[in-house]
Amino acid sequence: MAPSTPCPCGRGRPYGQCCGPLHAGAPAADAEALMRSRYCAYVLGDAAYVLASWHPDTRPETLDLEDTASTRWLGLDVKRHAPLDADHATVEFVARYRVGGGSAFRLHEISRFVREDGRWYYVDGFLPPR
Repeated sequence: MAPSTPCPCGRGRPYGQCCGPLHAGAPAADAEALMRSRYCAYVLGDAAYVLASWHPDTRPETLDLEDTASTRWLGLDVKRHAPLDADHATVEFVARYRVGGGSAFRLHEISRFVREDGRWYYVDGFLPPR
């Protein structure tokens, strides 16, 4: 993605000043920034980044994003970023997407993050109660 292209994460900044540096190896400032960069990586089909930003205790061995050509990401809405302490946080978000020409879907998740050795990692997520 060109550095001047609007970042898919929804912050309204160019990719080169938003998620691009994180994809290149810079640490995320907080759990929300990491979550946004992971969403952006899904949009771009960057499975290596998604796996690298996933905590090793819960990370799958592989991640297949081959269907990214048929998946169209429609937007991200961060509902809440809640730091629990200096090294733990949750982020509630809604990601919208469409597969092929079908109906749009909403993924509403509360994700847990942990910071180790100065880097934030995604641990896991759950669907909020209805």
